[in-house]
Order: sequence, then structure tokens, then C-alpha cells
Amino acid sequence: MGDKRIKVSVLDVAPVWRGGSASGALRASLDLAKRVEALGYHRYWTAEHHNLPCLAATAPAVMAAQLANATSTMRIGSGGVLLPNHAPLVVAEQFGVLSAFHPGRIDLGVGRAPGGDARVATALRRAGDSGEDEFAAQLAELAGYFGSGGPISAGAAAEHRPPIWLLGSSPSSAKTAARLGLRYAYAHQIKPATTEESLRAYRDGFQPSADLAEPYAMVGAAVTVAESDAEADRIMRPYLLSRLSMRAGTGFDAFPSQQEADAYSFSSEEREHVRGFADAQLVGGPDTVRQKATALLAATGADELMALTLVPDPEDRVNSYRLLAEIVP
Repeated sequence: MGDKRIKVSVLDVAPVWRGGSASGALRASLDLAKRVEALGYHRYWTAEHHNLPCLAATAPAVMAAQLANATSTMRIGSGGVLLPNHAPLVVAEQFGVLSAFHPGRIDLGVGRAPGGDARVATALRRAGDSGEDEFAAQLAELAGYFGSGGPISAGAAAEHRPPIWLLGSSPSSAKTAARLGLRYAYAHQIKPATTEESLRAYRDGFQPSADLAEPYAMVGAAVTVAESDAEADRIMRPYLLSRLSMRAGTGFDAFPSQQEADAYSFSSEEREHVRGFADAQLVGGPDTVRQKATALLAATGADELMALTLVPDPEDRVNSYRLLAEIVP
């Protein structure tokens, strides 16, 4: 990495906490964006999820428009648009408009995941999970709408070509990004076991494209930083408690409150499960997270770090981002 300063960015899923609402979560996202921009963050991406009441991030293009209007310097984007859910032409039109209103500030991150269950797929008129070849064809179609000369005009997309990122959590997605010459964002918070393998596959297999001459990768992680390891563990407990429901496959309408998490007694097996997740992420006091972030970036060779911070208190969340900005190498 040399003396290169690593850029730090934010991934937001608009979490709904106990006692809150989806509308409140969306307003909190706008407030968070303005506050992390003041801290010097480079990007702010919003996710796409469906039929999950605990997550209000359902419409990345709409949310990106609001976030871009609420900020002035930070790059804004999707993390990501789940491309099989949408016609590539519509996505190009949406992000062409966004780029026209906010030139040089919009990112288009796309993923292949469904973002919901079978009922969601039916409601979105999807036939099911797209195969690797079909997804690659969708990506190629999407890219083709940006710039002039195609048989179909996508409006402002003909004049504006935002950087296209492929999001993934496997060596397979990494190889697709490499083959197509795209920027790649790996979700370490979803699958830390294959982070290094995937980033290595991306760099080893990268083929230059018209948009990108050299590989460029970002690694995303779950991040909770506080004044001490113990305090970071405490404020992350609500999210860790929610992961037990995720593992069991039981839905929940909102993330647990801090009071619920403080009162919950984890069994030894549950404690081992959540500790295994937290240990693989960037959780702790400043010194601990500095060491873990340095190790993760060195092992992956990532050019950027994107942080997903899920804690119920808005001030704890901002403080975590403040501390992270101060300690990333």
C-alpha cells in the first residue's frame, strides 16, 4: 500500500430499530450522510432489500437522489442495485438522470442477489436467480446504455457514465468483475471466509476495459468503534442479537433495542456464534480496530474500506464513524 491514504466510505441499509419506523430510518440516513460528509468520508452507498421490515433501504435510486441533494462533496451511490430485479434500461435511465443533476458524484453499484424471498421475486416479476452468463449479459446491456451510439437512447445516460461497480461475496463475482474490467466491492461483512481469495482472484484475473485500466477494489466490513473494546462490544450487542434471528430464519420487524440486548443472556453456543462474527469484523476500541483494519487492508490489497455500522444510538453511530476516520491507515 505504500504511503497511500486509504479512502473510507459508508454503506447504509437504513436500519429500523425497536420503537422506530421506516420513515424515521430514512430521515436518519439523510442526517448521517451530512454528518459523515463533514468527517471527510469519500462515498455513501445505500442498499436494496425487499420484504424486510427491519431495513428501510428498498429503492437505491430514489434514496441516492435524496442523499445527493442533502450533501455536496461526497460521492453517492447504490450498494447496490440488484440488477436482476430491474430492466437494465430503467437502471441506466435512473442513474443517467442522477448523474445529470450531480455530475461526477454518482456511483452505480450493482449486485446479483435477490434481496428478498420467493414472494418478492414474484412481486418483482422475476423468474428466479439469474445464472452467471445471464447476469453478465445484463451487465453488458446496462453498460451499453451509457454513452452515445446505441440503438436505444437512455436519455441523460447518453451524456453521463457513472462508474459501475460489481458487488459480491464470492470468488465467482470477483472473477466476473475481473473479466468485465469493472470496479469490485467485496462484502466482507457477509462472507469473511473468502475475502482474501476473492480479492486475489479479482486482481489476478483483471482484464482492462474502456472504463478501467487497472483493478480497483473496495472491501466492506461491519464496523463498530467506541472508546474501549468493552463499550464497542456493548453497543454492538443489539445487532449481534438480531443475527441469531437471521441464522434461525425467523423474521423480525425491527432490530432489538440496547435495553433488550443488555438484558439478553446469550447461551454459550450463541455467544460463540456472535463472537466468531464480531472477531472477523472491525469491532473494538481505536487501537484494536486500527490493528484489524491495517491487517484486513494489507491482506486484501483493497484500495478503499466501506463501513456498515449498525448500532441503535445515532450518536454512537456517528462517533464510531468519527473514530474510524481517525484511525484508518
